[in-house]
Amino acid sequence: MVLRKGGYRMSTKTPDALLSLRQLSVGYDTVLISGINMQVHPGEVISIVGASGIGKTTLLRSIAGLVAPMEGSVALNVPPRGGLGYIPQKLGLIRHASVYHNVWLGARAGTKDSTLRRERVLAAIAQMGLAEKTDEPVRRLSGGQQKRVATARTLAQQPKIILADEFLSELDQDNIAAVIDAMLAYVKRSDCAVILVEHNIERATQLSSRTFVVKDGLLIENNPSGGEEE
Repeated sequence: MVLRKGGYRMSTKTPDALLSLRQLSVGYDTVLISGINMQVHPGEVISIVGASGIGKTTLLRSIAGLVAPMEGSVALNVPPRGGLGYIPQKLGLIRHASVYHNVWLGARAGTKDSTLRRERVLAAIAQMGLAEKTDEPVRRLSGGQQKRVATARTLAQQPKIILADEFLSELDQDNIAAVIDAMLAYVKRSDCAVILVEHNIERATQLSSRTFVVKDGLLIENNPSGGEEE
């Protein structure tokens, strides 16, 4: 599916890429990042780093179809049902509902099979170390626990692309390790791709197969040799 300024259409291009960005410019009243060209393939983990307020979240929201591109296109090559998972910075949880219900919403987006939904929900909750909180209202959980609920919701969905906006913040080191292990295990098992916004540059570099920096309104790939390239 391609999101252009003005609408959607199905894409038949680059079948091996899960996502293609072509001459993409994102922003609201003014452009924040321009001239983005990128392909994302199965098994990749891509980090986007940079200062606050320069368009990183807007880029994720544009890929998710929540913000229309100002120029260029977003082409998704994923299933229409549940193919794209999104962990927003504000999490998007239903605070009065239980952990189970919030994670079930992810499973519902991914499959119509009620038995499979339940299996996915319980497995994802267990992976995030939240089994004892299954029936607990989300509003009673700590900020770190709520982050894990949002991650479990996406794992239960089982998308082909995961967009994660600083989903590791507010977690202690043990929980960061558990969440990363669960996410990378899912990437390996499903051959999906992850695009994450991460404020910790060192962690982003260690975690990712490719790292991009937003600088001077451009998205620049961090060259493994130590340089930068557009």
